Amino acid sequence: MAIEKPLMLKHIPPSLLMVAAGLACTSAWSQDAGRAADPLPIRAITLYRSGVASFERRGVIDGDAAVQLRFSTEQVNDILKSMVVLDLSGNGRIDGVSYVSRDPLSKRLSSFGIDLSDEPTLGALMTRLRGAKVTMTMPEGPWTGTVVGCENRAETKGQGQPVQVPYVNILTAAGIKSLNLTQASSVDLQDKELAAELQKALSAVAEHRADRTKTVDISLSGQGSREIVVGYVQESPVWKASYRLVLPDEAGPPGKGEQVTLQGWAIVENTTDEDWSGVVLSLVSGRPVSFRMDLYEPLYVARPQVPVPTVPGVASRIFEGGVALKAGLADIAEGRLHDPSEKYKKVEADRAGVTERLRSGAPVIAGGGPGGYRTADAGELAQYAASSQAKAVESGEVFEYQLDHPVTIERQRSAMLPIISGAVTGRRVSIFSSTDPGLYPMRGIEMTNSTKLELLPGPISVYDHGTYAGDAQIGHVPAGDKRLLAYSVDLAVTHVGQTSGEQHIQKVRIVKGALEATYLRREGVKHTFTNKDAQRGRDMVIEEPRREGWELKTPEKPYETTEGLYRFLLPLEKAKTGSVDVAFERVEAHTYAVTSVELATLLSYRQSGGKVSDKVVDAFKEVQKRQALVEDSRKGIEALEKEKTTIDADQGRIRSNMNTIDGKSDLYRRYMQKLTDQEARLEAIATELEKARKELQSREESLAAFVAGLDVE
Repeated sequence: MAIEKPLMLKHIPPSLLMVAAGLACTSAWSQDAGRAADPLPIRAITLYRSGVASFERRGVIDGDAAVQLRFSTEQVNDILKSMVVLDLSGNGRIDGVSYVSRDPLSKRLSSFGIDLSDEPTLGALMTRLRGAKVTMTMPEGPWTGTVVGCENRAETKGQGQPVQVPYVNILTAAGIKSLNLTQASSVDLQDKELAAELQKALSAVAEHRADRTKTVDISLSGQGSREIVVGYVQESPVWKASYRLVLPDEAGPPGKGEQVTLQGWAIVENTTDEDWSGVVLSLVSGRPVSFRMDLYEPLYVARPQVPVPTVPGVASRIFEGGVALKAGLADIAEGRLHDPSEKYKKVEADRAGVTERLRSGAPVIAGGGPGGYRTADAGELAQYAASSQAKAVESGEVFEYQLDHPVTIERQRSAMLPIISGAVTGRRVSIFSSTDPGLYPMRGIEMTNSTKLELLPGPISVYDHGTYAGDAQIGHVPAGDKRLLAYSVDLAVTHVGQTSGEQHIQKVRIVKGALEATYLRREGVKHTFTNKDAQRGRDMVIEEPRREGWELKTPEKPYETTEGLYRFLLPLEKAKTGSVDVAFERVEAHTYAVTSVELATLLSYRQSGGKVSDKVVDAFKEVQKRQALVEDSRKGIEALEKEKTTIDADQGRIRSNMNTIDGKSDLYRRYMQKLTDQEARLEAIATELEKARKELQSREESLAAFVAGLDVE
């Protein structure tokens, strides 16, 4: 039997009174108002997967009342940010929400007669006691006087470095006495009121450390019995999902889907200090934006001090009268606005209390034969499992599970609650992924979410033939969507992969003086699977990564695609071997300088099937011809420069020899003649080099101009 869900905050009529706690922290109500003995009980809780939970408290009050709620100090900021108070009678009044303010500790400490906000040292504390009368117990005896001030003195002990030693100066009856503060065994304040202030400041530190619970008081005014709703959001653990997938004992034939049983559980933790007794629990998949803001501690802003302004006298002024617009401020102030919506009228008319219903009983697994025991089979696991206790609700942009009976979870305890139980469509498959290569594929299930419910991320324990078979994980699966689950290694099937790759030239052309060659690259892998299972075949699902810039050529169409994968289906008969070839192709263009490629290489492109036109070959031959002329000029210049170098070296040898022989000898005369002939040749070489260099420059310019103008298909 379904129960009526309490009025949730998202369905609040505008005509109802509501107030946010942070906007009405006042004590305007009468101090004589009665206080409710017990807080409003929690009636409904909505858990989110973003670390928060929405709580709804509901109860009936009579006349003027003050409802007291208690929260941990860490929760108060969330309460002040989100609390909503409703008086569902429509004729009551919410006077306000009050709580004990908590000044920042540093602010509270600075307000005492002795400021301890910055954790002062004893020397700093004595400085703040200037003018106070103290008794200091020193090694030579007690000294009583008024604190004048403190100072640090550099002192050296032994051979060490100087250290700063604090001294306190006090005014005694005998004059000013300077005492080493490190030698004082005690300091007694003679001013009892000042000592009391110091004790209060220390008590504030202890109170701040021990302050764990805060009280929030809600003041309500009105006549007669009225139903009150208080809603708020506070931090809560994320609820989690866990699944069980029960496969039938008899596997269906390969290629056919079958009915498998899916059980879903919600794991919920009550980490509060209050029992959840008979609450309506909702589990939401959405993640609302939630943050923390310190609204609890008073915020003080530094204000500049400015001089008092002086202004000349101002004449009195008469303002013109105004006319209020329809639905203006006057109407709002006098409460004349209302919402005539039939939807909200129906909500108010149909409200009712929460009907509590408990389910009892547990599944029993029967024994086997006489004196024996057997494990539960798949049929029993599916038939006697806990039935679903939740229904799906589309709530705005999120998906919500509403448990169909009140839930009780004691404080600081957790619970597993069944939210899904039913048949879904599944097909047994073996899954092989190239991104996780190995000898064996994985056993898996291709499951279609036919529950009309959304499946949230979580683990899945798979049971096959009534026995645990392995674990899998799923992400978010909308209703009607399909997912692969891999839960164990399929040791009956082995895999061998053989990669291949080749490259062919498709076309060669000359573009703006550059040789552009277009290649067709083909890469692939052949997956071969051997099924050693003689009892049943396999539906092999092969996953291959999609390649950016590559086109799938074989198989022509994948079985399935994802954002980053191709999936191929290979039916594999029992005790047989099967394979699938996966090949990708793409076209690549490479550019080379025309002058860097040999004619033989270009002709080999044509012989290998590449499209090289006669115009390209003729243009290439002309480039080669012009380039040969350039090379001839360079060789001629190199020969002349080599000859010049040889003559220069020979002349050096001759001059060296001439220094050692008689100037009138025949050998000396021959050396002179040879030097004369060489000088004549050097002059000729200089002329020929100048001509050759001009010729080289001309031929290079001609080649460059010709190449730059080439554009041949």
